[in-house]
Amino acid sequence: MELAPFPEDWTTALCVAAHPDDLEYGTAAAVARWTGQGKTVTYALATRGEAGIDTMTPDEAAPVREQEERDGARRVGVDVVEFLGLRDGTVEFGLPLRRAIAAEIRRRRPEVVLTLTPEVSFPNGMLNQADHRAVGLATLDACADAGNRWIFPELTEQGLEPWSGVRWIAVVASAHPTHEVDVTENFEDGVASLEAHAQYNAALGPDFPTPRQIMEMVLADPERPGVYRLAVQLFGRG
Repeated sequence: MELAPFPEDWTTALCVAAHPDDLEYGTAAAVARWTGQGKTVTYALATRGEAGIDTMTPDEAAPVREQEERDGARRVGVDVVEFLGLRDGTVEFGLPLRRAIAAEIRRRRPEVVLTLTPEVSFPNGMLNQADHRAVGLATLDACADAGNRWIFPELTEQGLEPWSGVRWIAVVASAHPTHEVDVTENFEDGVASLEAHAQYNAALGPDFPTPRQIMEMVLADPERPGVYRLAVQLFGRG
């Protein structure tokens, strides 16, 4: 499938996801490309991923997964990783979630916002987890919320002025991609970012694909051998 090149005439981006490691399933390779160009990229995670390791209690897993996310982000040039404090596995779409994401958009003032698809399934047919769907949909709405001072006026009272500067919203893992980011030169960065989630990956078991195998599945272009790309559905906001 031929896709248009992702526009890169911008300087700041915010990536919003539900859990530690969500962004490492491909998006981080694009982030490495952009930070290498001198762009500023920040992360916002709805949860700390505390329900993601069966052999650890949530209290044990939360700091582990938080640190692994910070380590993975650092490997692709991201220094700011915020956790919004929602409970892993029970994230619900609604006004509180929209408010939390809108606040982060106002705080970071990005030109580009990336998030995971809110669709029921991924392009490979696998069911998309509930937290992913809620965060993806809320992020799409929060980009508009962030620019309207009357939707969440309490944010302005907290010193977070409206931000209408989001120019592009990119949805990763969409069944309807429109644009691509060439990450061929950043493939290894993407692998390293996912490898940073060592304890989480180990808990998935020996039969689960390795980070390198996952990156091959997600990013390899079947029509162009040796080329890796992140495909996204891109929406313009002005």
